[in-house]
Formats: sequence, structure tokens, C-alpha cells
Amino acid sequence: MADKEISPEIRPEDGAADAANGPSESTSKVVSEEVEDELDELALDEPRAGIDVRLCDVGAAIQEVMESYEVEINGKVFQVKSIRNLNGHSIGPYQIHAGKSVPIVKGGEQTKMEEGEFYAIETFGSTGKGYVREDLECSHYMKNFDAGHVPLRLPRAKQLLATINKNFSTLAFCRRYLDRIGETKYLMALKNLCDAGIVQPYPPLCDNKGSYVSQFEHTILLRPTCKEVVSRGNDY
Repeated sequence: MADKEISPEIRPEDGAADAANGPSESTSKVVSEEVEDELDELALDEPRAGIDVRLCDVGAAIQEVMESYEVEINGKVFQVKSIRNLNGHSIGPYQIHAGKSVPIVKGGEQTKMEEGEFYAIETFGSTGKGYVREDLECSHYMKNFDAGHVPLRLPRAKQLLATINKNFSTLAFCRRYLDRIGETKYLMALKNLCDAGIVQPYPPLCDNKGSYVSQFEHTILLRPTCKEVVSRGNDY
């Protein structure tokens, strides 16, 4: 959703492996940092991402870099694949997904980046098929930015919606946040809000069983004369 130089995490998806059988840190971490560094340079490379650049060209460049790498895990070498059904996106005020998608594979949107826009440049690499599906229990949610007035019959759903509007507006939240502000027995009301199209659930996304997935992200602002990486800091 949005953002956060990293100590990369390659983790097993879909309950694929336990810590004892996880990736070799000395190998997978080094390869991941190399990919991250090159992708960071890519995002800052003016011809690749900036005003008037086509989003599909950014995706093609990301895929070229990511899939030029392999990773060794427990003595076995895997080809790194871009996850073709995930992407980055433009960002607006209180709108995490603001309408434009930044693919991480070749093809896709011919739309151009424009001055003044914010983008979450997200890159997802996998040792699996390079295609994710929704799985496991959902704990993350976000109120739909364009949700209009929808009549709600459940008083508890109305109450929960008021809490969401007050504390999160249209930014993402998780059930843990609701717990922290004192909400209890809200699961049925939350489901009602999702069923009504007011709140969008974001369940975990998994590649095939036994695969490893890694994600890196930066947020950029396209100023008139430069690109600013607004998420860059001493720790990332």
C-alpha cells in the first residue's frame, strides 16, 4: 500500500517452510540487496521513471533487472521472477491507490507519468510462478475512496463505520488497530461493511506452496526539475 537501505526479508509463503529450512542468509540476503540497489538506481534514472515516461516502460525496465538475478536457497538455485499480477500505483491525498498502475513486467499501461504526481514504486520478486492469489485469513482493510452513502441496517455496522471514518478515513487499517482503540465484537459489522462495498478487504497474497517472496518499495514525487524519493531515509 505505501511505504516505507532495507535489511531484506525473503519469507516462505503459504506455510511453505519453517525457520530451520529458510533461505541461506549469506546468499539470499546478498542477492536481494543487489537487486534492491539496482532497482533503486533504476527508479532514480531519469529516462526510466519521470515526467512523460510511459508506465509500461518502467515495468519493462523493472522486470529486466529483477529477472536477471538468481537466488540460492539451501543449495538450490531459483530464478527470480517478477510477480505479474501485482504492481505499484499513483498516490493521492487520502487515496492510496489513485488510479494509475505501475506494472513490474513488460506490457501494460501506455499512460505517462505527469508532473506533481506521487508514485509508490513497488517491486515483488518470487521463486515461484510469479503469480499470487488471495489466501489465508484477512486482517487488513481500507475504506473505499469512492464509497458513497450506502444504507446500513445493522446499528453495529453504522457504529463501526463512524469509528473507521474518525480514526482512519480512507487510509488502510488492520484489526489490531481496531482492538487498540477499544473496538470489540466487530467482525460481523466489518463483514457487513465489506459486503456493502464500503470497506475493501486485503487478504494475504501467496504464490505457490514452497516459494519465497520478497517486496521492496519507495515513494517518489515528480517535481518539475527532478524526482524526489520521499521514503528514503537512513534506515531504508
